Amino acid sequence: MNRDEFAASIDHTVLGPETTWADVRTVLDEAATHGMNACIPPCYVAEAVASEAEPEAIATVVGFPHGQHDPAVKRDEAVAAWEDGADEIDLVINVGRLKAGDDGAVADELADVVAAVPVPVKVIIETALLDDDEKRRACDAAVAADADMVKTSTGFADGGATVPDVELLSEYLPVKASGGVGSYDEATAMLDAGAVRIGASSGVAIVEGHPESGD
Repeated sequence: MNRDEFAASIDHTVLGPETTWADVRTVLDEAATHGMNACIPPCYVAEAVASEAEPEAIATVVGFPHGQHDPAVKRDEAVAAWEDGADEIDLVINVGRLKAGDDGAVADELADVVAAVPVPVKVIIETALLDDDEKRRACDAAVAADADMVKTSTGFADGGATVPDVELLSEYLPVKASGGVGSYDEATAMLDAGAVRIGASSGVAIVEGHPESGD
């Protein structure tokens, strides 16, 4: 993968609870400069779209970070983000419903959001909180909902992306590896395991680690 292709696989991310517009603007500028995507809080999407920065794509989150919003709220949040100009939606699954065995409700909720917006939806399944059977059931729900991608983590639970989890998830849908990926070597390990996208707050350092970045 050349440097430009590699950079376009990175979602340069800022999603902390204290995130300001200045923080978002920095991430947008860095993403645009390095050819990355940006993943930002939904409250800043309209401002980001109106700004002069031009990342490859602007993604935002829905049901973040715990996934316990009412399903109608998640749908409306996704629609509002799309109307504000978001190019992609990262949607948090309801982990509690999944663990309780209510897979149908999980799939229905995901499908409702997917059907409501004409942009790609990545389903965050929070792998650190699930055993392998639960991960597979979460992926089944995402497939049933016609989601575009599954994502390992929000970054707000203990643990993040691992190679075994990426390998498992990639059996079902394209994978965004997110959580704890902080270097070029860690990112390439995830891509080698089957990920097609990397979510990281260290996007600049990751891209600058590519061998062609020094050319």
